[in-house]
Amino acid sequence: MKVVILAGGYGTRLSEHTSVVPKPLVEIGGRPILWHIMKLYSHHGLNEFVICCGYKGTVIKDYFMSYLSHQGDFTLDLQRNRIEMHRNGCEPWKVTLVDTGEKTMTGGRLKRVREHLGDSTFCMTYGDGVSDVNIRELIRFHHQQGALATVTAVQLPGRFGAINLSSDRPRAANFREKDASDGQVINGGFFVIEPQALDLVDGDDTSWESEPLARLTELDQLTVYRHRGYWQNMDTLRDKTVLQELWDGGDPPWCVWSKDGVAAGAIAKVTEPAIAGRATL
Repeated sequence: MKVVILAGGYGTRLSEHTSVVPKPLVEIGGRPILWHIMKLYSHHGLNEFVICCGYKGTVIKDYFMSYLSHQGDFTLDLQRNRIEMHRNGCEPWKVTLVDTGEKTMTGGRLKRVREHLGDSTFCMTYGDGVSDVNIRELIRFHHQQGALATVTAVQLPGRFGAINLSSDRPRAANFREKDASDGQVINGGFFVIEPQALDLVDGDDTSWESEPLARLTELDQLTVYRHRGYWQNMDTLRDKTVLQELWDGGDPPWCVWSKDGVAAGAIAKVTEPAIAGRATL
């Protein structure tokens, strides 16, 4: 299963950093937040990534082009134009980097990479949020529900849009992104999507969080997976500081893999079973 990561936004609230690098390359613990996200999926056995580049996309491409040389030891034979690798410390990742346009909206970015996804179910998330969500359980839940898309709902105070849960069926009644309404359950990203859902995206100007998700709810084809564990986006400098402090503390809650050979405590934090209830996003 492939993982699509939206990495094309401007990150204007982190302008101190994003004037130099794109938001997904802003570092936590000396590693880009994009790397942390990929490590989560890799921990759960997903190692094929499609990264939707936009703003400063060439910087993201350069990062991965130099990743092998930065992680391993090698000998260069300059005369024969050969490289002999002695130690490869890289993860088993296959990474496709696609320029999806600097001003393209989130739905448009997904539409632009469809040719790289084939006809199989895929995961999708944003390039600025970390979590200890159990990806395996999320995928299993999605297949059990048989919907075209599943969104992970997380807890956060109300400056984002709310998901009000009711009834006994795990479907979304409607979807409102970053609405001012009350409630604490919001869209945390970490989607599982059937490729047919992308037929609801008109083009570059389509925001995935508006028309397509609204249409999926109308069709009773958006299901909600409730994650009660850790989740944090990196929208502001304050968010970055919070994440960095957690990393410096030695046991960052999103680190379900190992950090410098020390197992992260979050490995034992298994997501509670997803709720079964109709939701308003």
